[in-house]
Amino acid sequence: MKLQISIDGKTFEAEVEVLEDDAQPRQPNYGPYHPLPATVQSMPASATQAPAARESADEAKLCRSPVTGVVIKVNVEPGQPIQAHDPIVVLEAMKMETNVTAHGSGKVKSVRVAKGDSVKVNQVVVEFE
Repeated sequence: MKLQISIDGKTFEAEVEVLEDDAQPRQPNYGPYHPLPATVQSMPASATQAPAARESADEAKLCRSPVTGVVIKVNVEPGQPIQAHDPIVVLEAMKMETNVTAHGSGKVKSVRVAKGDSVKVNQVVVEFE
């Protein structure tokens, strides 16, 4: 079979040999297909949160981790007074640092994490008085 191809105004003639019949479309084979069930049930919110997230303490007195990561620095200690936006801990998640700051002023009651600890989203890292 001969074909003519035009490139930049120049016409070229090429002879090609057909190895397969292209009349029928081919379907790629990606392996077995396992469809999801028709109904997908979501887990209750309480099951997806870290165990520390289910505590009954007053939320205004808790500082929670915004990400899943590793504690690389703790900037406070029990009994220390803090102001709003003071740095509390530094977390590393996916090679990025996240500074966790105080949402209000007060006094640190307890620090529940240490350098090197792994934390989950919503895990309590510091409790205030």
